[in-house]
Amino acid sequence: MGKDKVRVGIIGAGRIGKIHADNLLRNPHVEIVGISDLFAGPELEAWAGMRGISVVTTDSTELIEHPDVDAVLICSSTDTHVPLIELAAQAGKHIFCEKPVSMDLHQTEAAVTAVQQAGVKLQIGFNRRFDHNFRQVRAHVQDGSIGEPHIIKITSRDPSPPPAEYIRVSGGIFMDMMIHDFDMARYLSGSEVEEVYAQGNVLVDPVFAEYGDVDTAIVTMNFANGAIGVIDNSRRAVYGYDQRVEVFGSKGSTAAANDHPNTVELSTATGLLRDKPLHFFLERYNEAYVQETALFIEAILKDIPVIVDGHDAVQAERIAYAARMSLEQGRPVKLREVPSVSVDSQTAVQS
Repeated sequence: MGKDKVRVGIIGAGRIGKIHADNLLRNPHVEIVGISDLFAGPELEAWAGMRGISVVTTDSTELIEHPDVDAVLICSSTDTHVPLIELAAQAGKHIFCEKPVSMDLHQTEAAVTAVQQAGVKLQIGFNRRFDHNFRQVRAHVQDGSIGEPHIIKITSRDPSPPPAEYIRVSGGIFMDMMIHDFDMARYLSGSEVEEVYAQGNVLVDPVFAEYGDVDTAIVTMNFANGAIGVIDNSRRAVYGYDQRVEVFGSKGSTAAANDHPNTVELSTATGLLRDKPLHFFLERYNEAYVQETALFIEAILKDIPVIVDGHDAVQAERIAYAARMSLEQGRPVKLREVPSVSVDSQTAVQS
């Protein structure tokens, strides 16, 4: 690693891997050494060649062990995350990994422990923490503008459901979709979740039931600081990607509405018209994706803690696990019922 540049390898050349690559190519402090994908071939080679990425391989180990690579971005399927994190940690490489780390808490704990023992950095791809709206809401909570948080409300609804082949391996709505909101709940409240109660149903597409999943869910939460929260998810909002938050407190409230392509409203005798929200996550969180990788690079260069780390990954997965337990058993579930993991963190949410 040069004094002002981090040399990066990207594992997984799907949609998100290519987005991160294109964002990092615009960062003057980054050199992308190579990219790996199980299905790498002429098409990926051509894509990489146009971007000056010299190494294209089907072997992620080759990229991790490459002497010119300082850090890796793990953008491959979830089932590959843990072994890749452990291998990268052993090789002394810093790691950015998409969420979730795994579908199994014990495996996630093992991966985070390997990172700690190796002394490298691990940042998790909870990109919503880097959204300009949500960061401002968090700032209002932190500076005391709304007093003590009392109620946290998070709405997250997709414009359309994913295909059946994705649902089959997604891990369910709590681990795949609402896990972002569990992380946001901790982030916005500044407190740990102590208890959850989940309700869900199949109201959008019967295919979810075939895989033991639901497509519509509400989770209520009790926080260690006394606040209460509610998250609602749907796999289909016909008007677009619905992403809103509010924190209500003793001195006021702070909220973030949906982002729209523009702020124009048409007012006529028949009513008010405006554009739908930005269509989906790539449009809505485009700048958040830029910021999360930029700050990962900055953390490496300045040797400072990453903003969202292994502890945050574990806590979000624990909440997701508790929510699944609650839905299956029809009762509130306390987080202490979920296997606890001993993960230290400089950036842990303080309760």
